[in-house]
Amino acid sequence: MLKKISSYTFVLLGMIVVLSSCKKEYESIESIDQAKIQEYISKNNIAAVEDPAKSGFYYQVVTPGTGDQFANTDSVLYTVTVKSLLNGTIYYESPVYSNIGTYVGYTNALLGLNATGVRTAIQALKPGGKARVILPSYLAFGKNGNTTIGIPSNEIIDVVISTYPEKKQRLLDDRLIREYLIAKGLTATKDPVTGVYYIVVAQGTGTEVIDMTTKIKANYTGRYLLNGSVFDSSSDGSYSFTLTQLISGWDVLTKFKKGAKVRLFIPSSEGYGTAGSVNPNTGQVMISPNAILDFDIEILDVTN
Repeated sequence: MLKKISSYTFVLLGMIVVLSSCKKEYESIESIDQAKIQEYISKNNIAAVEDPAKSGFYYQVVTPGTGDQFANTDSVLYTVTVKSLLNGTIYYESPVYSNIGTYVGYTNALLGLNATGVRTAIQALKPGGKARVILPSYLAFGKNGNTTIGIPSNEIIDVVISTYPEKKQRLLDDRLIREYLIAKGLTATKDPVTGVYYIVVAQGTGTEVIDMTTKIKANYTGRYLLNGSVFDSSSDGSYSFTLTQLISGWDVLTKFKKGAKVRLFIPSSEGYGTAGSVNPNTGQVMISPNAILDFDIEILDVTN
């Protein structure tokens, strides 16, 4: 019996030593991160404040914005940049042709993280404001890092959040389209129903009316409005469809006839919305969420 007790004692002592060493390792990473963060803040004279709950992150209001401060139940439209605090390596940036949109209460979900600091920073802003959040590695990607976007082990993360003045995607899209048209010296007509802007490049010569069930053949090129990158095109005259099969932004084609050439500026709500478009077989993102689309379309044939 004494021999058994002695064996159990050794096992118990061994477990205590292992757990103690793990705790020391965790605490040492925590203290190392905190020392580096505080040194960086002091050296660069950053007006960052510590998380009210003292969990370890810091945040800074860069630009406060205007209007009412964000509440948990508000919608917020924003972009993020995720980089290394200490060497400035950028690991992720929101695409220039897209933005994030969600409720403030859900903004802690960032690249698979439960990053409470992001939500806390946004709650300190008003629409149009900008903030940064400094996340110690143990509140970010930890010792495993994130191989998908190249974040190494135990990396301290610097997140920059820029919110838009608008709280509704449709309003943001409309402003961005109008600003684009002005910058390019273009004059377009706005469809009052869909909010799609269009330019008639060539009037059609056909006589048949196009409705939602009309079979149409067309050539087209689809681009992201804000950077001009092409995401899809068809130019051999083989693309055939009815408007019921497509995004609602193309419904304005009912205004035209065979032979027409038009350019459409489609807000994301009439395109692929908040979900975007994903290849069901590969999971690859085909169209980014909240992207404004820019189409050149030539109507080749019309059959009712």
